Amino acid sequence: MQFTYDLAPQLGTQATIGLVTLQSDETIEHDMRRIFPLDGVAYYVTRVPSGTEVTNDTLAEMEGNLTGAASLFPAPTRFDVVGYGCTSGTSVIGADVVADMVKKGCETKAVTDPLTGLITACQHLGIQRLAVLSPYVAEVNSSLISALGRAGIEVALLGTFNEEREEFAARIAPDSIADAAETLAKQGDFDALFLSCTNLRTLDVIDRIETATGLPVLSSNQVMGWHMARLAGVDPLQRFGRLMR
Repeated sequence: MQFTYDLAPQLGTQATIGLVTLQSDETIEHDMRRIFPLDGVAYYVTRVPSGTEVTNDTLAEMEGNLTGAASLFPAPTRFDVVGYGCTSGTSVIGADVVADMVKKGCETKAVTDPLTGLITACQHLGIQRLAVLSPYVAEVNSSLISALGRAGIEVALLGTFNEEREEFAARIAPDSIADAAETLAKQGDFDALFLSCTNLRTLDVIDRIETATGLPVLSSNQVMGWHMARLAGVDPLQRFGRLMR
């Protein structure tokens, strides 16, 4: 027996959002599903090959795979925004190059990333001097500092867990992140704290750190989720930190 059928509209009556995340990332998908509402928002994820160790070389290698990863989204989908989920990768490859590579693989009105989200958040909050907490090694941190400097944002102080292995970065305990950030906040004069890396479990400690330090606290997933929501014209489901209030 053969049946006829009606066609329903595509999902995403309010917005359609895409995420290109790293093969090695264990955190960002979970965080983004907490930030974006489900009602009326279609949310699609694809992954790009990435190294198990984080160096400038392994980050740069992602450039050649970004278009292929974006092309694995459902073909008929037209996105309001696509985010590339790698802070350090963007600082090495360049935000403009990332956007070009993603747009070659899918149709989207806008592309953003944690670095672009951070710069936009700093402009929004009037932040010029940051303290940065990163899980990564010196060469990766240097690329981020340089990228922020080109955007007119000074990194006044850097703290790091000095961890090259992605799987360990993903498992740094939120309490360890909060303790390190609160210690860092006592060391200098700056406008805000930035917790760098989409693999860090930061969302649940942002408010705690802000309360303890009195400073705005930004994190990779928070700033990119905030920027994606603004670009897509949707309100976040949950709000984390002063930026999203």
